[in-house]
Amino acid sequence: MPFEVFDKRMTPLAKAPSVTIQKRGVISLNKAAHDLIGNAKTVELLYDRDRQMMALRATDDSSPHAYAVRSGSKRGPGQAIVSATAFTAHYGIDTTATRRWKPFVEDSMLCVDLASEGTVITGNRTKTMVPADSVESTEAPTDDAPPAVSADGDLNHS
Repeated sequence: MPFEVFDKRMTPLAKAPSVTIQKRGVISLNKAAHDLIGNAKTVELLYDRDRQMMALRATDDSSPHAYAVRSGSKRGPGQAIVSATAFTAHYGIDTTATRRWKPFVEDSMLCVDLASEGTVITGNRTKTMVPADSVESTEAPTDDAPPAVSADGDLNHS
């Protein structure tokens, strides 16, 4: 097994706030980020089109625009989850890859600058992350590319 160099960007520091938008439009906040909005049980989702900025604002559940904040962990306080598929679809927020950002607070809102690339997360099971600017192109293979090989070793001549 070849060695790989550990890149400290692969894992967020537990105390540093982070916001992740997952592939299906789910927003997750680590404990430090959730703390920045007072561990709100419900939030409103806001978007600034000019600045390409997303924000979460604590609200009470009587707000007609309230989204529930669920616990992402059964083991106590930790990750907080907001189902925001309709929000990300409405504003055209890229969810083709899971990405993590360092949020900041502005006007009592937890803000994420979506104009910045964020860090692409490839999955919990593999524990591999790649900076967004090094993600491979999704262009179709050229004719001189080798044929694909299936898991059982058969050539795929599609």
